[in-house]
Amino acid sequence: MIAFKLFLAIFSEHMALHSKLPKLGSSIFSQMSQLAAEQQAINLSQGFPDFSPDKYLLQRLSYHSQHGANQYAPMPGILPLRQQISELVKRCYRRNISPDSDITVTSGATEALFVAIQALVQPGDEVIVFDPAYDSYAPAVQLAGGSTVHLSLPAPDFRVNWQQVAAAISPRTKLIIVNSPHNPTATVFSDADWQALQQLVCQHGLYCLSDEVYEHMVFDGAAQLSAHCYPALAERSFIVSSFGKTFHVTGWKLGYCIAPPALSTEFRKIHQYVTFSSFTPAQHAITDMLAMHPEKVSDLAAFYRQKRDLFVSALAGSRLQLLPSAATYFQLADYSAITDMPDVEFCRWLAIEHKVAAIPLSVFYCVPTEARLIRFCFAKTPATLNQAAEVLCQL
Repeated sequence: MIAFKLFLAIFSEHMALHSKLPKLGSSIFSQMSQLAAEQQAINLSQGFPDFSPDKYLLQRLSYHSQHGANQYAPMPGILPLRQQISELVKRCYRRNISPDSDITVTSGATEALFVAIQALVQPGDEVIVFDPAYDSYAPAVQLAGGSTVHLSLPAPDFRVNWQQVAAAISPRTKLIIVNSPHNPTATVFSDADWQALQQLVCQHGLYCLSDEVYEHMVFDGAAQLSAHCYPALAERSFIVSSFGKTFHVTGWKLGYCIAPPALSTEFRKIHQYVTFSSFTPAQHAITDMLAMHPEKVSDLAAFYRQKRDLFVSALAGSRLQLLPSAATYFQLADYSAITDMPDVEFCRWLAIEHKVAAIPLSVFYCVPTEARLIRFCFAKTPATLNQAAEVLCQL
């Protein structure tokens, strides 16, 4: 009996599940949205709109779902959508790309980011990441067997020190991940930034993963720059975009990745075994939207600039110090004039005691900072923004 119990103990230990991501739980976005729901708080935390998408888009979704577009789409995405994406890139960045070999439609930008990393990163490779960073990058690198090298962008400007980047490149460096326009800081790369990145990537034979999901939300007349604009860089890049962000349909989980043929081939090898293909009627609906209403893309920056300005104006009487928001639909705020509470604790207090949910900036860092900064999402109706601002002005 004793021997049998010993066998069971050894067998159980041998069969115990060893997590590939032992340090990760649910994301801060899920946590804060759940807390907002529990507290019936105004949710300015997770980055999704609280208003409906365009009626034409919804009508086309209904039309296509009722007219047979309910089975698997082709693995790279339906050809008419890839053709529209090619035209969009040409309009925005004057770059010609092949709908056949360069574009893959994905189940959201997060899938595209994950697949690009799995396609490129081998065990032992290093990947340079700039903190604060979107939280999916590092786990995807870890699952590919690589490691992340985190370079911190100092507040309040969050500018990249390219000499520091050059010093961080080692013989094991394979990939640099960039995000412009940037979540969560709402900053954008300048032409000098893109040129510096291109030089380092080409000089060291590296690759770039360019997360550009907020590409059409650049404010105040600033140039809409992209890895697409720099030919040598584009030839060594996966460029990821999001229809969910552009058309206010984050729940449709539809994005795409653009890469040169050799990289796209490797990307598609993995994509076909992750999702194979993505939401078919939505692909048809967005094809129609791009073809019939291209202004919905070109007018997006003005749409969100108006929301930013409304929110900033409504917070003018608060003790929050607002950092510049040059792009995206996010607004950073320094709350140090209110309390010296750490940011995670402050966000919980804000949601529970004052019924407004925000995201603490420290969770975007590998090594959390002590800055008293939080992120608000202003992709909300004017009523929501004014209601939240009224509360925040009383803190």
